[in-house]
Amino acid sequence: MPGFLTILMVIAALTVLVFVGLFFSFLSTWIRALTSGAPTSFFTLLAMTLRRVPPKVIVDARIQLVKAGLSLDSDSLEAHYLAGGHVKQVVNALIAADKANIDLSFQRAAAIDLAGRDVYEAVRTSVNPKVIDCPDPSKGTAMLDAVARDGIRLLVKARVTVRANLDRLVGGATEDTIIARVGQGIVSAIGSSDTYKHVLENPDHISRKVLNSGLDAQTAFEIVSIDIADVSVAGVSGAREVANVGALLETERAEADKKLRQAEAEGRRAMAIAFEQEMRARVQEMQAKVIEAQAQVPLAIAEAFRKGNLGVMDFYRMQNIMADTSMRESLADGDDKSRKQDKSQ
Repeated sequence: MPGFLTILMVIAALTVLVFVGLFFSFLSTWIRALTSGAPTSFFTLLAMTLRRVPPKVIVDARIQLVKAGLSLDSDSLEAHYLAGGHVKQVVNALIAADKANIDLSFQRAAAIDLAGRDVYEAVRTSVNPKVIDCPDPSKGTAMLDAVARDGIRLLVKARVTVRANLDRLVGGATEDTIIARVGQGIVSAIGSSDTYKHVLENPDHISRKVLNSGLDAQTAFEIVSIDIADVSVAGVSGAREVANVGALLETERAEADKKLRQAEAEGRRAMAIAFEQEMRARVQEMQAKVIEAQAQVPLAIAEAFRKGNLGVMDFYRMQNIMADTSMRESLADGDDKSRKQDKSQ
């Protein structure tokens, strides 16, 4: 019996020591919360520890809210911490929104934070709009490249002033979408201009046209203004750049048409040469047929002698006629040559 009492006393002593240790470990936090107007019981601090929630983080957050004139229970802060959120950023965002008269509830701020957005930076951007460059120099492109209707190539740089839209921050597109849309709008606006001179004279016309296109739809930002920071004609500063793209395209098109016509002419020339060679071959073929026919004449005469259809006197008369014809052709050729000589003299 005495041994059992000893065990109970030891257990009681250990329990007291544990509670005393916990008391002193939470003492500074409890006193800070009490003196700051955000009191928290020891059991709540112990429960936070058992839930693996740092009591100091929750207490400091409640102290910030109370000192800023806001009120929020520790359960909501604990739930946000356990969900993987950033308690300090959410609290800073709530305080900044309250001071700027922006309607931002804890549920919306927590949702924005859990969505992966910096809610405090979003509130700051909503109060103080920021300027982003279009195009983004960090992507390796310093100027937008656009061509007017007259074919002149322009280099443009714009600055876009945006304000965070807290209502569309969850699920809204990021800055990259704003930059891409503004770049597309500027290129399209310059492309619809009749001449590059209109763009150089009135760059604000381009910015107004792009601004009125509603490019911030379904994005996490609201476009405040679009300013053309720089616009210049390509090729002025560098010899390798082409300024008149239209003239270059027309020149290349003319050169391509020239090569096409040359190819067509060369094709016709080749066809003509081939046709000439074919005609020559046909002439040679006809001459061969004539020679073959002439070779049949002596054979036919011999056959006529054998059959008695041709006599010796008939043959001599035929020879005389052929000789007479040959002589007349010779004389005619001589007369033609003498006439040609007389004409040439």
